[in-house]
Amino acid sequence: MDFLEVSTKQKVIIIGAGPAGLTAGLHILELSKDQFEVIILEHGSSVGGLSRTHNYKGNRMDIGGHRFFSKSDRVMQWWQNLMPIDHDMHSESEAVEISYQGKKKEINIQNSESLAHKESRKNGTVMLIRKRLSRIYYLRRFFSYPINLSEETLRLLGPIRLVKIGTSYVYSRLFPIRNERSLQDFLINRFGNELYRTFFKDYTEKVWGVPCEQISAEWGAQRIKGLSITKAIVHALRPRKGKSGIAQKKTETSLIERFMYPRLGPGQMWELVAEKIKAAGGKIEFGVEVLGMDVESTSVRSLKVRKSNGDEEVITADYVISSMPVKDLVKGVRPLPPENIRKIADGLVYRDFITVGLLIKKFKNDAQLKDNWIYIQERDVKIGRLQIFNNWSPDLVDDKQTIWLGLEYFCQEDDELWKLSESEFYQFAISEMVKLDLINEEDVLDGTVLKVPKTYPAYFGSYDRFDDIIDYLNGIENLFPIGRNGMHRYNNQDHSMLTGMMAAENIINGNKDKTAMWKINTEMEYHEEK
Repeated sequence: MDFLEVSTKQKVIIIGAGPAGLTAGLHILELSKDQFEVIILEHGSSVGGLSRTHNYKGNRMDIGGHRFFSKSDRVMQWWQNLMPIDHDMHSESEAVEISYQGKKKEINIQNSESLAHKESRKNGTVMLIRKRLSRIYYLRRFFSYPINLSEETLRLLGPIRLVKIGTSYVYSRLFPIRNERSLQDFLINRFGNELYRTFFKDYTEKVWGVPCEQISAEWGAQRIKGLSITKAIVHALRPRKGKSGIAQKKTETSLIERFMYPRLGPGQMWELVAEKIKAAGGKIEFGVEVLGMDVESTSVRSLKVRKSNGDEEVITADYVISSMPVKDLVKGVRPLPPENIRKIADGLVYRDFITVGLLIKKFKNDAQLKDNWIYIQERDVKIGRLQIFNNWSPDLVDDKQTIWLGLEYFCQEDDELWKLSESEFYQFAISEMVKLDLINEEDVLDGTVLKVPKTYPAYFGSYDRFDDIIDYLNGIENLFPIGRNGMHRYNNQDHSMLTGMMAAENIINGNKDKTAMWKINTEMEYHEEK
């Protein structure tokens, strides 16, 4: 007689195969292999989310540029356990410092040949240590970023502008804006009005598409945190130790000088994590769109999904971990949430992203630019930032004699930029690079255009009432929102991973309190692990 096999495992459905979702899935499987069934539903066709790597004819594009650096020791060690540092990229006299559990550990190159490292190096699944260089392009000149008081910077700014910058900075320190209501208030208090208007205002408004006075000061608190002119100057003047260190736990994120980076881009890390999830018995299903979820009392009971072939299906769940945009999540809940919650969710705003991969022979006048990225502060062009992928990893470029660029544009879905066809946008991007006097058109070899919706959750629209959304979602006990879009928070990759880890641990431990998850990346001490 045949008996039906009944699984005793609890089913965890994870929406989204980005860093948050993949980290949560692997964490559950590694910490409690026999208790949970893990199924990850991905709307797209690849893993990595915003941290995926797009391959165009052997040239790899990093969407937005992802430095592998964190003030969280557990994240730093998690990365290195999966992809060890490749010391062959550095001189034999160098040593590398890492930070783990609050302690610095120096790894000597000669003694770093573990079996795991040898295997990873053989397979090419290794981390490089990269020196960070980013500058601002303004008035057709390059300025150091963060701004410092070098002789070159002083010369480029000129005496009149320097006096204005100094005077307005002193004024901001003596008479600060007491109640910071907007990002403009936040930046003026830390840098003075003149420096804010010179180096912050135009770029920030390119990113968000609205004036800085309409953006919440909370954006600055999350993205800039404790950075100020004083800290930038102190950092610039301090003596260097001569080590290729990545243990910079006490350094403001905007000031870090070295970081790790996967040899083939961030997508290489998340492809490796996906392999480990499947090897541990987890499932990843692509082309699956989550249409909604049925909530009974205080728990999600099932999800309604549409597969790539158009078929719709209902999937039961004991737990749901969601990194899908909050706006879409709330819209799909049945029975309908309260009217005020629906209105707040519907009023949430996202900023979308277009990146143009541009393959060129050389920069104009054979300029040798060593930057990872360049902030374009010029008002007469739409481009916001320029990536030079060769300087992230030489293996991102198929032909090492060429230069592989990423031109970044910020827009809204269905605005004039988004509506341009791929060929139109490609030509538009080339014309902007020529206008900026950075390339000659005849040196362009090839290129591609990649559009990414809902890249940046915005701190305006109905965001000032987002706490009501948090309270509502916390009331659904087996639902755990994670990641950038899942929490409508401008998280970095490491923050998103930490939310995934915490969601996994809450599920395993039966903890329904999500307060600590919402505190990640909301205060200076988010990274202090006790």
